[in-house]
Amino acid sequence: MASLNKVFLIGNLTRDPELKYTPSGMPVCDLNLAVNRKRKAPDGTWEDEAAFIDVTAWDKTAINVSEYLAKGRSVFIEGHFKLDQWDDKETGKKRSKLSVVAEKVQFLGSRNEGGQQSSGGSKPSDSPLSAEPDDESIPF
Repeated sequence: MASLNKVFLIGNLTRDPELKYTPSGMPVCDLNLAVNRKRKAPDGTWEDEAAFIDVTAWDKTAINVSEYLAKGRSVFIEGHFKLDQWDDKETGKKRSKLSVVAEKVQFLGSRNEGGQQSSGGSKPSDSPLSAEPDDESIPF
């Protein structure tokens, strides 16, 4: 039986990315993405329906995301779903959470979109992230 675990998302960050490190020193960054879709309400009007999705980025992607993205910034994320399961310590009930592990992150919109961006120049050229080109590199 064939299976596929792939997700593509475009949305806006609902908060600034949070960079942390595992005990072994691996960078990990948590972000929260708001993704909207239009749907027709029972009265015939169109309304936005928002989904809030937890996303985790690792290694170089985590570092670049934490350095160059901020609340409100638009991003395209390619990744896969991950299901975490645990027992709640207070109630003893089984709990679960579906989230996305980012494999690729592309920055959308302008650098000034969203919150304040950190200073420090441009992204490293060996970045695993795709970013918007500088004005000089656009051929038209």
